[in-house]
Amino acid sequence: MCDNPQATDTTIDVRVIAPKLRHSMIFTTFENLAPGECFRIINDHDPRPLLYQFNAEYPGSFEWTYEKAGPEVWQVKIDRVAA
Repeated sequence: MCDNPQATDTTIDVRVIAPKLRHSMIFTTFENLAPGECFRIINDHDPRPLLYQFNAEYPGSFEWTYEKAGPEVWQVKIDRVAA
């Protein structure tokens, strides 16, 4: 769970979102988080390329935690740790 107990627990199941919309939706969700808040993504493959993009765009401002690691379902919790 996120550090902020008042935070909404948002989950984005990217398996049902058009591929061209996925990353922008994920980044918009992240940008709207306050420090201490988080959200989860669910995918049908390892979203490691997204992790690389987060490292490039938001270095030091997030934590990436695999909660499920395949082989059929991948779930990642992304915490905002800095503004």
